[in-house]
Amino acid sequence: MSISFAVRGEHIQLDQLLKAAALVGSGGVAHAAVEAGEVMVDGKVESRKRAKLRPGQRVQFGGEEIVLVAGEDVS
Repeated sequence: MSISFAVRGEHIQLDQLLKAAALVGSGGVAHAAVEAGEVMVDGKVESRKRAKLRPGQRVQFGGEEIVLVAGEDVS
């Protein structure tokens, strides 16, 4: 099952996305998951905790898939 997540602005950082999508309870847990190689972006393991993700990308973690879509621009 996949979750659509609206990105406001140009990008969202990977650690912030995991928290905002309620897949982790804190930034520390998000960082640990990335360091452990548990997070994939577009089918590849992502090792950058603060990787900038943009609409169209897919993130897999903990049996969930998040599809990033363009959201409202707040600027």
